[in-house]
Amino acid sequence: MRARLLALVLLLLLAGCSSGGTRDDGRITLRFQSLAWQEESVEANKQLVKEWNATHPDVRVEYVQGTWDSVHDQLLTAFEGGEAPDIIHDASDDLADFAYGGYLADLTGLLSARLRSDIPRRSWETTTFGDGVYGVPFLQEPRVLIANAAWLGKSGVRIPTPEKPWSWTEFRRITERLSGRGKYGVAWPLKEPVSATLNLSLSAGGRLFHRGPDGKVTVRFGAADQTVPRTIHDQANTDRSASPTTLGSGGSDTLPGFFGGRYAMVPLGFSYRQQIVQQAPKGFDWQVLPAPAGAAGPTQGVSPQTLSIAEDCPHKKEAAEFLDFLLRPENMVRLALGDWMLPTGTQALKDPALRTTRHGWATGTALAAHLRPAPAQTVRGYPEWKDKVATPALQEYYSGAIGLGELRERLEEDGNLVLARYQR
Repeated sequence: MRARLLALVLLLLLAGCSSGGTRDDGRITLRFQSLAWQEESVEANKQLVKEWNATHPDVRVEYVQGTWDSVHDQLLTAFEGGEAPDIIHDASDDLADFAYGGYLADLTGLLSARLRSDIPRRSWETTTFGDGVYGVPFLQEPRVLIANAAWLGKSGVRIPTPEKPWSWTEFRRITERLSGRGKYGVAWPLKEPVSATLNLSLSAGGRLFHRGPDGKVTVRFGAADQTVPRTIHDQANTDRSASPTTLGSGGSDTLPGFFGGRYAMVPLGFSYRQQIVQQAPKGFDWQVLPAPAGAAGPTQGVSPQTLSIAEDCPHKKEAAEFLDFLLRPENMVRLALGDWMLPTGTQALKDPALRTTRHGWATGTALAAHLRPAPAQTVRGYPEWKDKVATPALQEYYSGAIGLGELRERLEEDGNLVLARYQR
């Protein structure tokens, strides 16, 4: 009797440890880990999960809240422990090691024709590794200039448009003109300098990462790659038109000074508009301007937010059907509005709610056609290169601690040593 009781307890414990799969009643449960964090975005995601569950009684989706701050390490631990969520929200520049490591399912034969055709090829390139597709890119954001409209209006400077943005040279000249008496033309929040630098450098023709005939990637810091870093460095150290104190700050840290009239402009991701709407003093007049452009026009690199399916998921077909539901055009619009970002889908981008001039939505959608895969998108070892080499090197260069020559040496020599370990 005691042995039977122990066996029953053990079975109950094992059943309690199950985190998904198929229940005894035949209903499938899929765990969806979302990284949504803004209140509107969390609500949109949870509401869509609720709507799915209401119409799909045999395939229940369980919403799991994750966080951007620790997602890479958390997923790696979950994958290695066999406890990864079935549906995974992440960013495309975080997928390479997971895709090549065999942790993510190849979606090539799982996605609907509608979804495949609705998202442009350039966006699919951000989640293509080797011959497989390991994520659905669904939200993206350009970097824009959030400007004090009254300040710019009084200065008489030319106001840029998506059709005719400032050049990097013109931008430097204008920020110098707007500076003086303790005020600055621009505040660069570069606590995380790598992504901003690489993605904006595409406008000047910069690539930094070059793949050879053997498939191996090397770093070359050429003239086109130097345009954006030199502009930022010179604004902060030569012209004194960029606030030196914000170089180590995050985007949110610059907003009090911006609202207080200390900076005329702040380069930020498009989604920061929500914080500005919520936090700006009553009557504060602000506007969204396109980022400066170089020889390649207003081209920018982006790493879209993605949805992937774990390789260990036992119900990939059902998980793909949920993705198709979640990313219908009308639902993609809801997710974009919740995150204050742009959808990748061509049908969703046509929605009037995303093309209003209010809060600069129209400026963002006008830039959508110029967004390209971030330079580091498919580079194995990029996270380590970014953290150990590029971030400290760029921070020291922007602060004036090192010159351009040492920056080049560290990015290339130290950087290639890191990347080589991933490409043997």
